[in-house]
Amino acid sequence: MGICTSSRTSKAEERGGGESSFRMSTAKIIHVDGRLQEFRQPTTTGHVISQNPNCFLCSSESMNLDSCVPRLADDEELQIGQIYFLLPLSQSNNPLSLSNLCALAIKASKALGTKHNLNAPTTFSRSRSTVVGLLAAGSQAGCKVPTGLDVASQVGRARANRRGIGY
Repeated sequence: MGICTSSRTSKAEERGGGESSFRMSTAKIIHVDGRLQEFRQPTTTGHVISQNPNCFLCSSESMNLDSCVPRLADDEELQIGQIYFLLPLSQSNNPLSLSNLCALAIKASKALGTKHNLNAPTTFSRSRSTVVGLLAAGSQAGCKVPTGLDVASQVGRARANRRGIGY
């Protein structure tokens, strides 16, 4: 059993530019409606929230399955190369479910795929990019949002915890 993924390399990437430089050049926010907003200059969470008052901002690196999504402080500066999600305030006290996590991963994939003029998948497919690494694509350090096999291990842990089994 293995994982199949595909890779797309452009001429710009082969010359040392392209996606690698794109990843590091902006802080990326995935809006509730799936729209991608990018900031090349330093900006704060408060600035983004002032334009979206019924939402909160979270970092893809701080999201974990079956845990409430931590809100970023208003004075926190967005980091270049990171992916953030703008979520409705109504979700701020709800643990992140597997279905919500998958929906966010798909939304991020579509938003980032649109930016790169790729045909972003609407379903999980072995022949195209899947949840594996979708959110990590924007973070050189990787992200803590469980993706791919991490989702399976997190689900296994959650089920074991519910049964009282140490994992």
